[in-house]
Amino acid sequence: MEIRVLGPLVAQLEHRSVVPSAAKPRQVLALLALHPGRVVTVSTLLDELWGDAPPRTAPATLQTYIRQLRRMLADALDPAGVRGPKDVLCTRYGGYALDVTSAVDATEFQRLCVAGQTALREGRDLDASQLLHRALGLWRGPALADVQIGRALEVETLRLEETRLCALDGRIEADLRLGRHAALLGELTALAAQHPLHETVHAQLMLALYRCGRPSHALSAYHRLRRSLIRELALEPSPRLQRLHQAILEADPSLEPPYPVGHGGRPARADWLVTASA
Repeated sequence: MEIRVLGPLVAQLEHRSVVPSAAKPRQVLALLALHPGRVVTVSTLLDELWGDAPPRTAPATLQTYIRQLRRMLADALDPAGVRGPKDVLCTRYGGYALDVTSAVDATEFQRLCVAGQTALREGRDLDASQLLHRALGLWRGPALADVQIGRALEVETLRLEETRLCALDGRIEADLRLGRHAALLGELTALAAQHPLHETVHAQLMLALYRCGRPSHALSAYHRLRRSLIRELALEPSPRLQRLHQAILEADPSLEPPYPVGHGGRPARADWLVTASA
């Protein structure tokens, strides 16, 4: 069974879709898919579906949704196979579990993110860039873009989005360390426009602009961020970002791009990068 949640919900078994068309059964499938191999309690499912105002019939209705999902699984499974629908969507003490641990894109995304961030911390910048690029490539749009979102799914989608942003920060940091500043300019300019209060993105944009011989544009990026922070949050930029601003004003040699890969060993680390993990 293949399940993809990093975009519109996709669930296929034996090349047949097992995504229900009705909104609430889709929610049930999505929440189970985000906890592969783990029990999702009945109370969590009821809260996701109805919040603080469940109808009196909510537990029975949930059981109906589970039966609907199992019927779809039964239609897709090989009748001669050893696994039946109750082996895939299992009843467990207190709730239900979807036995598809290795087939969910969010699971692979998390694995690649951990490996990529580890490589970044260890200075294996090329490995980090490749791993995090693969992780980000699994996304096809906002997580569960076509699923009605309740409280439990909201927590999960926010967590996934935050992990995606951390992976993006890490991949850009690795690419800057690898001397790819020119190739990053378009992406960083768009990200800065989308996230006008995000200091990491603006620090990366400032560094890329400076290394491309555009210090005045780097300073302009800093002042745009500063105005936004003061207007929206009544805050000044962080001390680290202020130091980067001062270094650009002074044309600090430490801002120069690192040596390219293959020229004198591993690229130099860029201490000016302000990552989410810093």
